[in-house]
Amino acid sequence: MIQERTIPSLPSIAPISREEGLMIYEDMVLGRFFEDKCAEMYYRGKMFGFVHLYNGQEAVSTGVIRSMRPGEDYVCSTYRDHVHALSAGVPARNVMAELFGKATGCSKGRGGSMHLFSAEHRLLGGYAFIGEGIPVALGAAFQSKYRREVLGDESSDQVTAAFFGDGTTNNGQFFECLNMAALWNLPILFVVENNKWAIGMAHERATSQPEIFKKASVFGMPGVEVDGMDVLAVRTVALEAIRRARAGEGPTLIECLTYRFRGHSLADPDELRSKAEKEAWLARDPLKKLAGYMIDKKLATEEELKAIEKRIQADVEDAVKFAQDSPEPDASELYRFVFAEDE
Repeated sequence: MIQERTIPSLPSIAPISREEGLMIYEDMVLGRFFEDKCAEMYYRGKMFGFVHLYNGQEAVSTGVIRSMRPGEDYVCSTYRDHVHALSAGVPARNVMAELFGKATGCSKGRGGSMHLFSAEHRLLGGYAFIGEGIPVALGAAFQSKYRREVLGDESSDQVTAAFFGDGTTNNGQFFECLNMAALWNLPILFVVENNKWAIGMAHERATSQPEIFKKASVFGMPGVEVDGMDVLAVRTVALEAIRRARAGEGPTLIECLTYRFRGHSLADPDELRSKAEKEAWLARDPLKKLAGYMIDKKLATEEELKAIEKRIQADVEDAVKFAQDSPEPDASELYRFVFAEDE
């Protein structure tokens, strides 16, 4: 019989100011409202191909990426990449336009839902194959260390975060890259978004060691388990991992216990997960948890949080209009961006 994991608790949560709390809440609301709008647009026939939504996992993206330096540190995503892009600072307009396949998209309309990229925002891409982005993230972390220690660039202290799911941790690239990161003491965070399901395969049925964070010990690096439905818990763990990486103390494996509220993709009827399981996780909605904390600690009022939601909803509607009004990529540029070009 499969045993449920108990939700880990931290001895203390890193304190937040009112400004930090409002920023965190705004980022999570943007992720949720953006994905809800994506579902609407997909079912209305405005988006095509596979679209994998992030609803329920917002605490992981916000807790990690918003603890990093925007525009300086690197983020490497998966095919569930919209919210990672938004947290990294890619404008909602450009993310939505990419999902519509428009020329104004962050990947010039060539990537779509699974292949978001922004050099400006240090977003190293979304990747359709599991584990594909981990070696890319490893390379980014290596160059940061190389520039600092070999080329003498004291300003090169960037940290890289590689996001991937529980299913990826049974893949060879996961083990190979953890080994190399530990050997070379690289400034990288390996962030496992364990939402219990790899498409339709239950995590506990697919691995001999369901507690992924324990696999870090094999490579001599810290492994941390955290409640991925609590943004403040994720933030606390992320801040320490980032501090270690920036100080030259090496990589960290972070396992975030989370849950996706929708099916694997919008084409998934989601019939394999039980109603009781879904309801249990829906009751732990990370947005509601943070809102309750902010109000209880008098960091914000309910009216202020509702005002943020109203403003974000308007921003998402604006992103849709921008995407709809944007031009299609010109046919004459079919072969552009296949190879690197001079600026």
